[in-house]
Parts: sequence; structure tokens; C-alpha cells
Amino acid sequence: MFGKKKPEVLIVGAGPVGLMTALELTKNGVVVQVIDKEWQRAGHSYALALHPQSLRMFKKLGLLDKILQHCYKVNTIDICDEKECKATINLAELKHEYAYITAIQQNVLEKILEDALLENGVKVLWHHRLAHLTHSIDHANVIIDKLETDTLGYIISRTEQVVTKSIRGEIPYVIGADGHYSFVRRSLDINFDPVGDTLNCAVFEFKTDIDLQNKMALSFTEGAANVMWPLPNGYCRWSFQLLDREASQESRIKERYEVQIGTGPYAELTENYLKEILSKRAPWFKGKVEDIRWRHIVRFERRLSDALGKNKCWLAGDATHMTNPVGIQGMNGGFLEAQDLTAAVIKSLKEKESPELFAEYNEKWLNQWRFLLGLDGRVETTAKTDPWIAQHKGALLSSIPALSEDLKGLLGQIELSI
Repeated sequence: MFGKKKPEVLIVGAGPVGLMTALELTKNGVVVQVIDKEWQRAGHSYALALHPQSLRMFKKLGLLDKILQHCYKVNTIDICDEKECKATINLAELKHEYAYITAIQQNVLEKILEDALLENGVKVLWHHRLAHLTHSIDHANVIIDKLETDTLGYIISRTEQVVTKSIRGEIPYVIGADGHYSFVRRSLDINFDPVGDTLNCAVFEFKTDIDLQNKMALSFTEGAANVMWPLPNGYCRWSFQLLDREASQESRIKERYEVQIGTGPYAELTENYLKEILSKRAPWFKGKVEDIRWRHIVRFERRLSDALGKNKCWLAGDATHMTNPVGIQGMNGGFLEAQDLTAAVIKSLKEKESPELFAEYNEKWLNQWRFLLGLDGRVETTAKTDPWIAQHKGALLSSIPALSEDLKGLLGQIELSI
């Protein structure tokens, strides 16, 4: 199952963060194996945004040119109410290389990463599930199930996952990048409690006839956050936060909720609904709605783990945090986590012992997410801050697509400080 060489690091989860982690380790001479319980990458998926810091990481990995072939560059961020643009943030003022954001489809990004891994001799094991995990101070014990899909039934067929093989092994390190319902996190008995209100969002991707001018737009209306991301080939993605009165009871009580047009209680996601909500929340958007290629209701919770790992098992990405989706801080933060975590793993494998690096990783990122989730610290205003901007300072903290020093610099343009 693992090939000729026993892996030094097992990575659970083949999403963007897991694949990025695997590639960073591989390029530093670490033997890795990536597993995912799904049978292949997703087809159509959310449009994502890569922050400037993430672009610099992809440049280092030699993948930036490929990414730029499939993305739409964003140079400015308009911050609006229901009537007009209230402020504009210019990413070029970051004054470093790649001072822009790129919008890209998640499945495209994952293919670029998976292809790069394959070129470096690492094949993702799809349809492989981590079934058991225990840990000690010097290794992790794992059981991995190989799955196959079996079609059952006579009159009405159904599919079921069948275990065809199981393998036991000792692995020096396990990294869980396996999402919000992380098996790795649950195996470590790490809590993942809610830390804020749940967001229900109506998301549309459609073609429009106007020049989007390399801008994204944030709109704050009636207590709801809305965002428009420009996409390649004349498409854009609008996400509208649904207020409690607009979201169904089912969506408010389920752990995670996602439906497409025509199913469940959200069959009203019609073209007329889209036009109506645009006219109410963003009448300044003058583009036509020409071809709706995707529409969903998605439930986003805000959660944070109480630790990022134990002993030889560590977490990154959505396995440790669920955040406001507007600024795509969760995934990009996951890339930065991966950078720190891989550095700790590499040093530990070479020097055999470096527990302080993992303690630093744990403390640094728990503090970072506690701040971004509004649990610790606060955003400060100045004497020059526009009152409307000041009113929305908390929402802007989690909506601006940047982290760390870049986030500080962009917020500074609208007279906010962190």
C-alpha cells in the first residue's frame, strides 16, 4: 500500500492544505504518503482566493506560473453598503512581489498540486480511510482501510463502501488535514467547540456582461455580509449571508448543510431570487445575470480546536478551525500553518527531537485564530476612521482576504489597526 519506502509522514486529507503540506515535505526530502477516503477529487467546487502570502509559497514550490494560467487577478477591494462604495483597498500598496489576490476553482488548484506531487513520485491514495489512530511520544500507530464501492440491491440499486484490505503500521508523524469532521482530531480527543454564530449563505456563480475590473466587492447591508469574487471567463461568484428569518429551521440545526437548486427547502434559489437580492443588497452591481452555472446554500460554522495536536500527530487547516468564509482566511491560514508545521517536522526528523517547535506552532496559531475569530484582542480605530467603517470593523477583520502583516497593512488603508 505504501510502496517501496515506508512513509515518515502520513497526511490524512487530499484537499489544498493536505496536498500543499505533502509537497513541501517531499521537496525537502521527506517520504510522505497522502490518503483520502473519497474516490477522487471533487468535480465542480467553490471558487477560492489565494492571498499574496500563499502566492509567494506557490512561487517557492515552482507552481505559481501554472496557477496564474487558471486564475483571475484581484487588485482592489471595494467596501460598500447597499447604495455605494464607501472605501477602496489597493493591494499594490503592500509593496512586495505578488501584491494581488487570485481567484481560482478549488478543483483546479487541487489538480495542480496533485500533479506536482506525482511528478515528485508521490501518488495520492484515494479511497483509503484512516480507520484507527493511537499515538505515543515517538510514533503513531495506524490502521488504514482500502475501500471499494459496491453496488447493492435488485430493484433499486445503491452503493456502499466496502473494505477490501487493511494495513497496520507505525508512522513517525501523522498530519491531519482532513477537514471539519477530522478523524485525526477526534482520535486525539481534541475539542472542537463552536465559538460564534453560524452563517447560512446563498452562493451563486454566473456569467455577467460587465468588466469586473479586477475588483472584489464586500457589501455590508442589514447586518449581513456579502461578497463578490470575479472569476475567469466573465463569471463571478456572489455569496449572500442569509439572516435568521431567511434561513430554514433545518439549515440552522444541522451540523453542515448544503443543497443544490431544486432540492430541499431551498428550491427558491431561482434567477429571479438572485436578481432580487442583488437589487436589495448591491444595486450598484449593474451586470446582467446571463448563465447561472452553480447555486447552493452552504452552512458555515465558526469553531476552534483547543489544541493543534499531541505527540506525533498534528493538525492543519479546517481540521483545527472553521471561520467566516468571506476572506478565505481559513484555507490560506492553513497554508501558513503547513509551512510552520512542515518546518517543525523536518527539523525533528533530522535532529530526532525538537518538541519546542511544535509547542510554538500550537501557541502561535491558536492565538492567531482566537484573534481572527474575535475571541481575543480587538480592531482599533483612529481619529480619521470613517464612522461607517468603524461600525463594521469586526466584520472587516474576518472579511479582508489577508493575514498577518498583509492584513495589518490593508486594514491600515481604511484607518483600522490590529
